[in-house]
Amino acid sequence: MSRTTVPDRATTPSRPHLPLRPLWLCRVCAAPWPCSVARLALRQEYADDRIGLSVYLCAVLHEAAADLYRLNPHDGPDPAALFTRFLGWARPRQMR
Repeated sequence: MSRTTVPDRATTPSRPHLPLRPLWLCRVCAAPWPCSVARLALRQEYADDRIGLSVYLCAVLHEAAADLYRLNPHDGPDPAALFTRFLGWARPRQMR
């Protein structure tokens, strides 16, 4: 009789925390995307290109606003909340 082993989380590759469109929820944890794990991954991916990160996030903010508005045109997404969700966390550090 063979014994099945459960993969160790430390050695099992994790699934990327990508958006589920048009809801813009994380495909893995169901949090509003970009979730905290996606934010960390994006910061790491764009570590040497903060402007590129901002441009990318502006583009997905535009797509998310359009998708979310189509899903709920009467109440529509709150622009300030979307800005905070997609761009507010990615502000460049202040230069001193």
